[in-house]
Formats: sequence, C-alpha cells, structure tokens
Amino acid sequence: MRLKNKVAVVTGAASGIGKAIAEMFLREGAKVIFSDINKPENFEQSENSAFFKTDVSKSEEVDALVAFAVKKFGTLDIMVNNAGIGPTAEITATDDEMWNKVISVDLTGTFYCLRAGAKYMKDTGISGSIINMSSIMGLVGFRTASAYCSAKGGVNQLTREAALELAANGIRVNAIAPGVIETAMTKKSLEDPDVRAFILGFTPLGKLGEADDIAYAAVYLASEESKFVTGSILYVDGGWTSQ
Repeated sequence: MRLKNKVAVVTGAASGIGKAIAEMFLREGAKVIFSDINKPENFEQSENSAFFKTDVSKSEEVDALVAFAVKKFGTLDIMVNNAGIGPTAEITATDDEMWNKVISVDLTGTFYCLRAGAKYMKDTGISGSIINMSSIMGLVGFRTASAYCSAKGGVNQLTREAALELAANGIRVNAIAPGVIETAMTKKSLEDPDVRAFILGFTPLGKLGEADDIAYAAVYLASEESKFVTGSILYVDGGWTSQ
C-alpha cells in the first residue's frame, strides 16, 4: 500500500476525478476526507473515510475542513485541491457572474485550500504533499473557456510559487493537468459527435481519458515515490500538449 498511514483531504470528491482519487487513496491505505458541496452517492463512512461539506470559495469553510481532518484522523499529510467548475461561453457572452464564479472556485478556492493545508503542515513539521488540479487549458487556449483557462493558468503559477516557498519546509507542491476526461462534467459536451470527433482529433493517443488515469497520477504525487518532485505540472492528456 503506497499511502499507508497517510491522511488525505480531497476536495470535489463527490464525483468524477475527485471521487476516483479519494477512492484510490483509500485502496492504497490512506485515511481520506471526501469533501464537496454535495455528498457522494451511496457514500458510507468507515473507520478510514469521512465526508465534510465544503464550499472552497469560502475560506472559513476550507479552514474548518482542515480542522475536521486533523480532529478526525490526527494529522494531514496530503491535500488534493480538485474542486472546480467549468461553465463555458464566448468572451463577449461571459458576464461578471460567470467570470467571478469560475475564478472564485477554480483559482481562489485552490489558493484557500493550499494555504490552509500548508499552514497546518508548516506549523506541525509535516513534510506533506499538496496537489492542485490544473488542466491542459492552463497551458493552451480553448475557445469559449476564457474564465476556465485563466483560472487554470493561475493554478499553474500558484503551484510553482508555492513549491518554491514551501520547499524549505519539506512540503511538496505539484499540479496535475488532465486532458479531456470522461466524467459527468464533460458528458453533455461529449454526447455531441462533432465535439467528440474534434477532441479525439486533437488527442494523439486517439482516445479520451478516464478518471482513474488522473487518480494514478495523484497517488504518485502523494507517495514517497515522488519525494524529489515539486513545482511540476504533470500533464495526463493523451499527448494533447505535445503538439
């Protein structure tokens, strides 16, 4: 078990990538707090898992999440900042509400989680791992996704800055940048055959990713196998960003 005796928090864990990460962490021996604004379907608390409702765009709720994890399992070794939203619209149709909501969840929420996790780790001398969820859209542009691209580009820079700042404390900070993954969030778009063909055409491996593809990357970054890795953006994208 690659994460035995580790305690992890995973945000956005009600479904999709977050749920896959949290469940794989459990299988690898970690104790896991599933966090989201909604409880995962059919979630059953166990001696190694619990749910805590959190809106990551509210700093006080994020601080309460970290406090709950420490109270529940005694420490915090791994913080996976996965919660995110992805509404799309052309720039001229992106109103203030949409822009502010995406930035508040995808970028500011990631900052709040990183800050809360890092503060606990620094104060207690934990050489932990913080994993932010970025996207290929943090590196390349994508039509109708101005807010999302901007937020994920910010996550990349936040990851690099935090890695430099926290390295002296033995805290590693990395990000995972998925390509297009088949989840509930992408299901509606992928049902359009033209959209699906477009995406497959831009993916050199010629297939879509699965949530477990990202979970495997998260296990690596959370484990001691990546003890010399920090400040990295790990692209799990079927080759999208290689072109």
